[in-house]
Amino acid sequence: MIFLLIILFLLFVVSMTVLSLKKIRKDMPSSQLALITVYVLSLGIFCVGLMTHKADYFTAIDPIDGMCYTPFGGKHVLSMVFYFFAFHIALILLWRKGNHLPPLTIVLALGFIMTGIILNFLILMQISAHDTTSIEGSGGSDHVLLLVFTPALGIFIAVSLIVQVIKNGILVAGERVYTNKFLNRINHFLFRQQNLPLWALLLMVPVLMITTILLLILGQDTDSLAKVFTDTTTWRFSRQMHPPVLDHKGHYLCTVAVSGSPQIVKPLRLGVRAGRTIVVNRQLLIANAFEEMIQDFSPGLHRIIRQNYDRYGYNLSRKINNERLSNLTYLLMKPLEWAFLICLYLFTEKPEHRISKQYAMVTS
Repeated sequence: MIFLLIILFLLFVVSMTVLSLKKIRKDMPSSQLALITVYVLSLGIFCVGLMTHKADYFTAIDPIDGMCYTPFGGKHVLSMVFYFFAFHIALILLWRKGNHLPPLTIVLALGFIMTGIILNFLILMQISAHDTTSIEGSGGSDHVLLLVFTPALGIFIAVSLIVQVIKNGILVAGERVYTNKFLNRINHFLFRQQNLPLWALLLMVPVLMITTILLLILGQDTDSLAKVFTDTTTWRFSRQMHPPVLDHKGHYLCTVAVSGSPQIVKPLRLGVRAGRTIVVNRQLLIANAFEEMIQDFSPGLHRIIRQNYDRYGYNLSRKINNERLSNLTYLLMKPLEWAFLICLYLFTEKPEHRISKQYAMVTS
């Protein structure tokens, strides 16, 4: 259900983006429309990726619940959010108005876009290396691919826009005359230099000082843009270590096997799961054998199923706290158990051997 909601959300974002862009510029080239739509879609996917990577480095997590550590230090993220919005406002201004903007505004916009390019590059570097070996039970770091498209596309769009502005020239600025003498001098001075990127970088120094002061007032540190990457764990620029992972209770069918009435759930023997002794029944063995078969067939599909199964199964195991509920869960799981068994007999050469070897026997 949650994946369906995410897909519907992303489709809604895409459709609204296309409709909005067509209203803004009816003559927009299809290539440009496609690029902007893909970028907006990547922003949505980026947000979805951060939903499972939102724990601060000092928080103990349970990786079975599908949670992992954020690539950005939560305390300092306000600085990044500010430059994120400044970067996109500058992009929109130049895209919508181009050389019709006043030269000083163009220089400021270019300055924020250049800052955004640097920030996007750092973000891309940060999320391109995610070491989860210290998180026992983690499902790996393949899912960080969801995060890389946004900064990569952001850099591409920003560089393309800067090249376009320089290529087209700022001829309109040379013809514009201000009644204010000071503004008129600045206008002609910038126009005569014909080197907007350089002046954009120079003008960003006082602008960065002003924005830093404003962010300090809002509780940020002077080096927040550095700490937003370093006050993290498991990522490329991380300088912090996370606490040990939380102890997970395990397979919720284990709860059924140990808590249910023996006449109904039919416990078979003791087994070992994650170093702990558990009671197993045939239903648990079949379910685990089916999971192993899926893992052999498609590790990616198994990882998705496992994360969701464990996430909801763990919550269910906390509610199965008496014999009656364990018996009821066992009976409700019976049709699924039979379906698993049929699949095992259809696609496994020695189904009973696969079933019996689940959870190694405890020897005295």
